[in-house]
Amino acid sequence: MTTLKHVDVHVEGIVQGVGFRPFVYGLANRLGLAGRVRNDVNGVFIEVEGALSGVEEFLTALEREAPSLSEIERVTVVSGEPAGHDGFTIAASDPSGLRRALVSADSATCDDCLRELADPADRRHRYPFINCTNCGPRFTIVRGVPYDRPLTTMAGFGMCAACAAEYHDPGDRRYHAQPTCCPACGPRLRLHDARGAELCGDPITGCVTLLRAGRVVAVKGLGGFHLAVPAAHEQAAATLRGRKHRADKPFAVMAADLAQARRLCAIDTAAAELLTSRARPIVLLPRLPDAPVAPSVAPGNRNLGIMLPYTPLHHLLLAELAEPLVLTSGNVCDEPIAHEDADALARLGGIADAFLLHDRAIHVRADDSVVRPAAGQVSVLRRARGYAPEPLALRSPARRPVLACGAELKSTFCLLRGRRAFISQHIGDLENYETLRSFVEGIDHYCGLFDIRPEIVAHDLHPDYLSTKHAREIRGADLVGVQHHHAHIASCLADNGDAGPVIGVAFDGLGYGADGTLWGGEFLRADLTSYERLAHLAPVPMPGGSAAIRQPWRMAAAYLRDDHPGLDVARRNAPHWADVLALAAGGINSPMTSSAGRLFDAVSALLGIRDKITYEGQAAIELEQHADPAETGTYPTAVRDGDVLTLDGSDLVRAAAADLAAGVATPVIAGRFHNGVTDAIVGTCRTLRERTGLTGVALSGGVFQNELLLERTTGRLREAGFRVLRHVRVPPNDGGISLGQAAVAAARDLM
Repeated sequence: MTTLKHVDVHVEGIVQGVGFRPFVYGLANRLGLAGRVRNDVNGVFIEVEGALSGVEEFLTALEREAPSLSEIERVTVVSGEPAGHDGFTIAASDPSGLRRALVSADSATCDDCLRELADPADRRHRYPFINCTNCGPRFTIVRGVPYDRPLTTMAGFGMCAACAAEYHDPGDRRYHAQPTCCPACGPRLRLHDARGAELCGDPITGCVTLLRAGRVVAVKGLGGFHLAVPAAHEQAAATLRGRKHRADKPFAVMAADLAQARRLCAIDTAAAELLTSRARPIVLLPRLPDAPVAPSVAPGNRNLGIMLPYTPLHHLLLAELAEPLVLTSGNVCDEPIAHEDADALARLGGIADAFLLHDRAIHVRADDSVVRPAAGQVSVLRRARGYAPEPLALRSPARRPVLACGAELKSTFCLLRGRRAFISQHIGDLENYETLRSFVEGIDHYCGLFDIRPEIVAHDLHPDYLSTKHAREIRGADLVGVQHHHAHIASCLADNGDAGPVIGVAFDGLGYGADGTLWGGEFLRADLTSYERLAHLAPVPMPGGSAAIRQPWRMAAAYLRDDHPGLDVARRNAPHWADVLALAAGGINSPMTSSAGRLFDAVSALLGIRDKITYEGQAAIELEQHADPAETGTYPTAVRDGDVLTLDGSDLVRAAAADLAAGVATPVIAGRFHNGVTDAIVGTCRTLRERTGLTGVALSGGVFQNELLLERTTGRLREAGFRVLRHVRVPPNDGGISLGQAAVAAARDLM
């Protein structure tokens, strides 16, 4: 006699919008089981019954064979009495209860859809909005959960009979694919001139014709608008740079496929996997000397940011253009990316010569993510499209829901409930109304999407950050201030599932210190609840305050003082050099800072690389690009003893100045400087290990975006016997601050 078994199964994780229900339907039918499956606000609920052996095989295969886009967090199985189900069905979604279901990130077009896109016999041939359960828009079109069509921006597109048949067929890969559509019933592509008038003809062909003529085209993508020109067209790239007011910051380049990308950059297996992943991020890679890319695309940079097409529209454009394409964010410098048609026409009208538009609304704007392969790991430098809003799992659950408002630059926010940390997509610098509005709207959307009502609000200590001001305006929640560099280290701990304590090395541009001064070159004893400042770079004045950030030569003056007055940096800035020295000496409008970022700025200016910057971090980035990676020489740094160690960064600057005066080549000096910073970090960590007994080191802060410094520091610390934690899933820069704030606030709430 066959033993019957009935189980109720709840699957949590990323299991909606990824073909999970049809997978369960097919699995149950294959094993001869009865029951039903449905979406609910927590994930996927399954009732399954039949022969004991079949149910056991079902439970094993449920995780082993799950769809590639799914990420199962937890499977809960409860046995019950057989209910007498007749066959297996897919039931209607249950929208009741507290929403805990996850929303998938947008996913690149799958191979099956690409084959249909290229097939002249297919009804979706050359249709720019082709998708299925295995690919396509998700987060950027979702208005709410459960993830069903009425709660997406596809709600207004009624399915034709052919699409509806696919949508309702459990054996079809478009079964309950919410954005499914075709040319007969879906969104429409159109090409407009700069005044907004629609142009006749095929939009793809018309767009490519304009691009080949050197025109700038605004292209509506998945999470917002891009500005496009051919990557090899110097005049077009220079025109785009001028109109966008983006003097130097590199543009990203989209290649049609790996073969085309390999003509631009050195691509190893790890890089290829990143480029072809479903997230399709921008990947920073070494540029080939003969890469067919215009000088204005990435001036003075030996890397290129490369990505591959991730929408059908991109594939069609790249195939017809037959050459790589610059695709940079559709905005004016420092503004958020445009994502609505009317806003794009208004804001980009002075930049773009034409607009490639469509009528599928983008509900949430999302920039392209930026990553870099590094020594077997991935460094995420900007986390956005393809990754957000998928949560990170924390080591310990929060007792109460937390909102962390992040920092000022590279803004993100984080919502934490239980073990799930929902980090927003990259929003930008909170320096104008549009970005602040995007930040506030994003918080409201995430709170609604995941049904989270924060009871704790965490923020930076800086009183003038707009993120801090917003946090203080929220009523009915407990406020928790988190020191900037403690948040950096806590972010690294949370990223690695570690509770600490560790020696935290937080090197960045600036952060508000507990003593009211500007920190940025910090060695902390830190865990998730507290920190202690153990060592730091010796403070120096920032002559002119924020002017010293925009004009790094001022930091060179502050470090050199009256030494080496004959150096070129002093001659280049002679009209103001003496005045700046006087400001620094008198402490007038010259706040003291221990910033490592400002130290890198000083050496960059000293070597004649960058006296003035046009984007954040430029001087340090170009210093790294200039350094000879083969150089093994180094500069020493004196460490003053005391309860808190002080590292004299001026030793590094003076040593560099002495070599410069002696005629040593600047790439050699830049290499020695990087080695000197590495030596200073490793030596200080050794001393702190003797004092504290700590053997773990966490590296965080924007300075550790520097690949040369990160790799050398990591290697040397490991050689010295340290366990090294570095960022993998969230950025080391201020884009990771919100995660650290959330982790600290939750840990303190458990005390």
